[in-house]
Amino acid sequence: MKKLVLSLAIVALTLGSCSSDNEDIKNEPIPTGEISGEITTDKEYPLGNYTIQGTVKIKSTGSLTIAAGSTITANGSDGTADALLVENGGQLFLNGTIALPIIFTETSKTAGSWGGIIMYGDAPIVGANGVTSATSEDGNNLTYGGTNAAHNGGALKYVRVEYAGKKLTDNTSEMNGFSFYSVGSATKLENLIAYKGADDGFEFYGGTVSAKNLISYGNFDDSFDWQDGWRGAENTNWYAYQTGTGNYGMEIEAKSVNNAFGPKISNITLTRAAGTATEGGSSAAEYDAIQFKKEGNGEYSNVVISGYTTSGATAVRIQDATTNTNQVTGGKIKLLNVKINDGTSLFGGVGTGFTVAFPTGNYTTSSTSTGASLTGGAWAIIDGVNLLGK
Repeated sequence: MKKLVLSLAIVALTLGSCSSDNEDIKNEPIPTGEISGEITTDKEYPLGNYTIQGTVKIKSTGSLTIAAGSTITANGSDGTADALLVENGGQLFLNGTIALPIIFTETSKTAGSWGGIIMYGDAPIVGANGVTSATSEDGNNLTYGGTNAAHNGGALKYVRVEYAGKKLTDNTSEMNGFSFYSVGSATKLENLIAYKGADDGFEFYGGTVSAKNLISYGNFDDSFDWQDGWRGAENTNWYAYQTGTGNYGMEIEAKSVNNAFGPKISNITLTRAAGTATEGGSSAAEYDAIQFKKEGNGEYSNVVISGYTTSGATAVRIQDATTNTNQVTGGKIKLLNVKINDGTSLFGGVGTGFTVAFPTGNYTTSSTSTGASLTGGAWAIIDGVNLLGK
């Protein structure tokens, strides 16, 4: 695809220049500028430091490419709802590298200061009562859902989103670090970090996209969350570290629609640091490693769980009797090679009237499970701290 380089009012931060004809080395200027408004054509930003102003919308006729190593900064104090939003048909190409990640951050380093990255597609969903389309919960009120399982929203590789999860002015709609609405399987999601946001790190609203090498670190609500019949089948290496404030490691639901096409995720590490409180206060029972509710299901293998030792917490919670009957007893939830490193209870249910009992072979443990396997580097280092602890 032919790219048009965006004409910016570029401020050249000249770090050095030749002072004589004998000097043949000089530093290149670093582009800066503002990313704002609607993108309706193909735009490309070179390596630089940019600001994001308001909700930038990549329309169905547009695409946005930002070079590896770039930093894009929001300002949560200016009263605007900063976010980067890809509408259905638009495409976003953020191809960072392990040494040169693309970083989205915020000036105050305060959780919930901006809206993160939001992508829409037209892959299938299963909404409440089995509907095939729904309205987004991010405050933009956009319709999502369709029949294009192979929808392609672009490629996000080695991208870090910091301090997102903004609560909008209606006081109910919230954004996450990364929000994927009915995104399709041709979209590439690899080596992504959601860092210290005020809502979920990653949330999938239906769709068929898969994601590899994810880090959800210090997010207030759930590290990973999905609904609307998300069915990504090639997910691997998911790492969650909950610290300070955090609810579930993974919250799994399917809008109360019985189904048999849940996602598959291999190599999962879920860790909760000592002293971590739930978002609603320590009395709220949202502190389990994995929670299934409203007919959520799927297959999860090579899972390592640590630190979910609050009184009443479990490694796996089945939230309601219907999910227990249709998904657990029905054999649609598989948890294979689970390793629990401390005193976390194996699994449990909420309420009365049902007992959780997985069919033979659908819940297995292993003392040799390794969980997520991720390669460290600049992409996973923030303020000198390696998020992987390596």
